Amino acid sequence: MTLETSQSQETHMHPLLPLSDRLRADTRTTHEGVDQAIMAGDPFKNIEKYGLYLQIQYGLHRDVEPLYTSSALIGAQGDFPVIKDRGRLDAVIQDAADLGVTLSRYATPPLSENIDLAQALGWLYVVEGSNLGAAFLLKYAKQIGLSETHGARHLAEPPEGRAPYWRTFKDALNGVTLGADDDARACEAARTAFNRVRALVRCHFDEASQGERGA
Repeated sequence: MTLETSQSQETHMHPLLPLSDRLRADTRTTHEGVDQAIMAGDPFKNIEKYGLYLQIQYGLHRDVEPLYTSSALIGAQGDFPVIKDRGRLDAVIQDAADLGVTLSRYATPPLSENIDLAQALGWLYVVEGSNLGAAFLLKYAKQIGLSETHGARHLAEPPEGRAPYWRTFKDALNGVTLGADDDARACEAARTAFNRVRALVRCHFDEASQGERGA
């Protein structure tokens, strides 16, 4: 039994925990591995490395963009209106344009805007949670001459601040009532989102490193 499996089983034994806490516990190992893989790629060493990091961000935000325009989620009768206007895909695209980075085309399609609520919440937990860590990443980006208005727009702080927005997001997340099966799908979707990022890291950072070693 892996540590992650053990954590997953333990989490589902405590259904009274808020959903955000259950998701955090269930994905802790995967999340840590993704963070380590990204920083191992040294994305803020120079603009070229940062360009690879933008490719990863583009892949992730492209995947989830349909959720931010889904009427089922953000419409007048939507299940999760807190994410309205929070998508960062356009910011990533503009960052790439600032730096002359040609973004990759990915074979896998983005998520469907009709994805069920539990899966949507799992993905959104990962993507919106990344905004907290972006505070540190923005500091690194500024060290190589980037800013919230040039090259690092997608790392910018939300208007109300990172911590206040995250609290608002978590309150909305924890306010959704899920059944046991839905809970499991939300956790699985969050792990899938982290694994998607890890696959993008392999695609861009790992392959670039192999090319450098072979040069």
